[in-house]
Amino acid sequence: MSASGGTKAIVAALAANLAIAAAKFVAFLFSGSSSMLAEAVHSLADSGNQGLLLLGGKRAQREATPQHPFGYGRERYIYAFLVSIVLFSVGGMFAIYEGYEKIKHPHPIEAWYWPVGVLVFAIIAEGFSFRTAIKESNELRGNLSWKDFIRRAKAPELPVVLLEDFGALVGLVLALGGVGLALATGDGVWDGIGTVCIGVLLVVIAIVLAAETKSLLLGEAAGIEDVKKIEAAIVDGETVTRLIHMRTLHLGPEELLVAAKIAVQHDDTAAEVATAIDAAEARIRAAVPIARVIYLEPDIYSEKAAAPGA
Repeated sequence: MSASGGTKAIVAALAANLAIAAAKFVAFLFSGSSSMLAEAVHSLADSGNQGLLLLGGKRAQREATPQHPFGYGRERYIYAFLVSIVLFSVGGMFAIYEGYEKIKHPHPIEAWYWPVGVLVFAIIAEGFSFRTAIKESNELRGNLSWKDFIRRAKAPELPVVLLEDFGALVGLVLALGGVGLALATGDGVWDGIGTVCIGVLLVVIAIVLAAETKSLLLGEAAGIEDVKKIEAAIVDGETVTRLIHMRTLHLGPEELLVAAKIAVQHDDTAAEVATAIDAAEARIRAAVPIARVIYLEPDIYSEKAAAPGA
């Protein structure tokens, strides 16, 4: 799977969320709806999150240094993890608190047309952002289900935007339901219940994002397809007769480390082995272009050499 930052999807989400946040704050000021306040903070948090993703993508492009010889590709994972923290704290926990306060101290919604009109506008704008994220993701996910795409994607940006936009759309529907029930019954408690539901939704999404980005931060191996391609590329059947064992690690979404022990002929000269290693590296890079850091250790095959970590 190609790793892409999904910059177009991030920018579309940022533009939509800034416009929506401003509209929701205005609607809250005129109506006093806690659902609108929670949704306004949610959109503001999402805007900050998209800014974090763009910043992470920019910082990840820095050149390697002696202190960081493998570069800064993992900064994208760090900023994606920060997004989950912001979504949990600023978005989810604030909404739960605000909803709890509204349930304890309910008050009727004023100027109902403001929250309803803004929510309809927000659903349309978020739908456009979600559509952009889906379109960009479809170019990468191939035959994977959406669940597998989010779990296996090595670039964190598109899964983050997808989950944020999905959560935003569901949250808007919940807010619209809370406001609608509050207007229909004249009981502001429904507005508070809708707000709590939005908060719980955001907390769940934040936990999912944190779990996925934690795995990336710890270091994930190449995908199954890429591993098979690398294994096939290493062995030429002549000088390199066998792959003894191999380890892969993503240094970033678009940079892969490959370390392998390979079996060579026992009577090959040092020059022949060096030539074989260079050729194997070229085959690996041709098969998997993101395999940029490759270490191949030649050995004579034996059961002991084949032992993991030998």
